[in-house]
Amino acid sequence: MDVVTAVPTPRSEAAGSARTGRLSLAVALLSGALGAALTLLATRQQWSEGTATVAGGAFPLTATGSDITGVPAALAIVGLAALVAVFAVRRAGRLAVAALLALSGAGTITGALLGASDRAALDKQAAQVSGDTSATVGVLSHTAWPYAAAVGGALLLVAGLLALRYGRLWPAMSGRYERDGAAARPRRKAPPADPDRPEDLWKALDRGEDPTGA
Repeated sequence: MDVVTAVPTPRSEAAGSARTGRLSLAVALLSGALGAALTLLATRQQWSEGTATVAGGAFPLTATGSDITGVPAALAIVGLAALVAVFAVRRAGRLAVAALLALSGAGTITGALLGASDRAALDKQAAQVSGDTSATVGVLSHTAWPYAAAVGGALLLVAGLLALRYGRLWPAMSGRYERDGAAARPRRKAPPADPDRPEDLWKALDRGEDPTGA
């Protein structure tokens, strides 16, 4: 009885790798772009609110994400730049940039979660409006925007992990077009030597040409 085994051919393996590369690339680009955009949007929103006691009563205070910490927004920009730079490098350089992308995402998550419970920004505002350097904010509450920034960081982290795992299958910018164009450019031929100009004869001899045209 003959036994038939299915052995994948190199062509099918190459096709599978190409599909995996395209899918991972699409997911990484989408995750990275959405993550950076969500983080930047979230840092511009209100993260916390409270009140400060002044002579006239309670004074409302609010703080945006950028008031509390600049880490998530800065790392989101770094991550977005790293996502673009992935296609400009190869091999070890691509791994390094992919690692930077993943670290940017992890740092964004950490900065956003730490900012979710921060009260230093509102305490500073309370001291300013009350004129008392020891004053602190009261009735402190936080919004969901810090966690939205953390989600954006998670998307950047996913893009970085995909770049680390599948980046070798992704295309890269190349100077092939420029090189091919330069190679196809016809070589400029030196004008024939003028027998009446001795300097032309010497130049032709220097080029290894026969100045007599024979």
